[in-house]
Amino acid sequence: MTDHIIVEQPSAHPGVQLIRFNRPEKKNAITRAMYRTMADALKAADADPAIRATAFLGTQGCFSAGNDLNDFLVAAVGGSGLEQEILDFLSALVKAEKPVVSGVDGLAIGIGTTIHLHCDLTIASSRSQFRTPFVDLALVPEAGSSLVAPRLMGHQRAFALLAAGEAFSAAEAKDAGLIWKVVEPGEVDGLTLATAARLAAKPPEALRIARNLIRSDSGEIIARIDEEARHFSARLKSAEARAAFEAFMRR
Repeated sequence: MTDHIIVEQPSAHPGVQLIRFNRPEKKNAITRAMYRTMADALKAADADPAIRATAFLGTQGCFSAGNDLNDFLVAAVGGSGLEQEILDFLSALVKAEKPVVSGVDGLAIGIGTTIHLHCDLTIASSRSQFRTPFVDLALVPEAGSSLVAPRLMGHQRAFALLAAGEAFSAAEAKDAGLIWKVVEPGEVDGLTLATAARLAAKPPEALRIARNLIRSDSGEIIARIDEEARHFSARLKSAEARAAFEAFMRR
């Protein structure tokens, strides 16, 4: 467990497990330990009949700035690949057997954006911004986004997000189908938890079947995650990526 991820079951929202990013001093950048904690929480939710939905939240003004670039820089300098903790988390998220909702207020960068492709409902504040600067860091899309995003939003918007690195406002993200609803900043946490609680109160088996019918095949997504990871790991070892990380860290 890491204090940078808070996992709890709020008493006011029965049946809901809350996973909250809690590293605001680093814009909720995600470390290996944080990925491990989140993967464990998702697996625990699947195994616990008292938990019927999971909600992801960040802190005021920031959902997550994405992966901690210090980890990427270590991988680039040391020649290692994508950390197993990241892949374990993504696998747990894609294979989650119960509804997953998310609430975004402010920055959602990198995996802070792509995580929502695997959530069933996402609520964002009007000041939120979604961006995936993978190519700018000499990397490639991850989290199965290269498969899911084009299906969801079409080629051009997916290319703008994942390859061109264009930022999407909350309104643009809603129009693209990345998120469900846009609200005022102060409403995000309460509405996200209330939405998760409503899902948790529904007949669980009927909801499970409906969700599985609606969602893409998890095996296909996991296969794309693995394919992306091979490219991502190769890019991490490249001189191009090392130079991009070092330039970013000098800012």
